[in-house]
Amino acid sequence: MDIADFYDEDPRRRASEELQFGRDWFDAHGRRYELNWVEDTAELYVMQDDAPPVWMDPFGDVLPIPTDVDKLRVRVLKLVHGRDELQRLLAGWEEAVTQPDSIGWLIRRLWPDHQR
Repeated sequence: MDIADFYDEDPRRRASEELQFGRDWFDAHGRRYELNWVEDTAELYVMQDDAPPVWMDPFGDVLPIPTDVDKLRVRVLKLVHGRDELQRLLAGWEEAVTQPDSIGWLIRRLWPDHQR
């Protein structure tokens, strides 16, 4: 879904406090993501910044990507209830985000049994 639809779909998202966990998460193909958490909805999501017109995301989906800045793609990764759980899940993210394929680290943290 695009970023405008994401916020329009649930009014709590616009009113909620939102925490950002870096804007320079990269997948193995060099695509950049921003990682955010919306407190009122408990949604941990990525927003993909700079994709070609069609691409396969690190979760296995093939997606068309609009080039308009208002059409940035958003994917809710997981519901994370509370800041304590969020901090536990993302412990070490500041170092991980600087590594190649940092999205791979994030996937392994959120779903330890996920096969990539």
